[in-house]
Amino acid sequence: MSLPMYYFLSITAVYILMSWALYLPYRVAHLHFLTVANMAISGYFAGYLVMSLHVPLGIAIITGFITGGIVGFIISLFMGDAPTFAVVIVGFTFIYITRTVVENTKAVGGTLGLFGIPSLFGSPSLHRWAILIILYFLVLIVGFLIYRFDHSRLGRAASAIFVDKDLARSFGVDVKKMGMLLQTFSSIIAGGCGVLYGFIYKSFNLDYFTFSLIGIFMTVIFVGGYTTQWGVVAAAPVLYGVPLLFPPAIASWRIVIYGALLILVLVLKPKGFITREFVYKIERGGKNGFRFGRNKKINDF
Repeated sequence: MSLPMYYFLSITAVYILMSWALYLPYRVAHLHFLTVANMAISGYFAGYLVMSLHVPLGIAIITGFITGGIVGFIISLFMGDAPTFAVVIVGFTFIYITRTVVENTKAVGGTLGLFGIPSLFGSPSLHRWAILIILYFLVLIVGFLIYRFDHSRLGRAASAIFVDKDLARSFGVDVKKMGMLLQTFSSIIAGGCGVLYGFIYKSFNLDYFTFSLIGIFMTVIFVGGYTTQWGVVAAAPVLYGVPLLFPPAIASWRIVIYGALLILVLVLKPKGFITREFVYKIERGGKNGFRFGRNKKINDF
């Protein structure tokens, strides 16, 4: 596999997972930007374990998920039912704090970062295949869990919270516990992605965890469609892959293009290109097609 294809497939998987990590808290109207800070916290911690304590990479990846979950759970104790604006401010603040701490900590490389992460199984080729397998296994597992959540009582409760918290409370929904659940699950995903993101490049640098990531993930969610998980799956490979085809002079304006596209979509098509109604139509069409095919088969028989 060529390196460009490897980077395209691996970064696309990270974009899908991280956009889902933002999608989940947004189910209860929380823009949980702590996820980007969690990427850096878990990534650098795993990098330190590997480079300084010589911990195996597999254990470091698992540690990343655990670290992200712990940080997310602790913050959710205070932000589980907080207003959207408060959650946004806390997320931005944690990004600033994390960057400042890393810049002034020599153990994790400071402003230079950590370089020379070893390859899984001692082979660059096996390392790339292992990272891809892990990432797309996570995409399948997380996607399945989100699908089950969206089609469960919890998903309907989250939708009620998104519309009106007081109305949801009147139905007996525990708004804080729901917020804690989604924020913690989101942070677990972000923690693992932070480690894998660094392992893709075999290094950790603050330039990997910038505010531009928030803009990218927000564009993926709202352009694809924030009312369903499938919008992310459709938008992530397109929004990441198409700019790679641009000439360098245009590709350098990628973030500006994302921003302009996000504004246009919010104004002209607020729910994005793949809406819940669109998904329902496809599901109903598929079921009707199946029935039609079955009846046709019976008639032919």
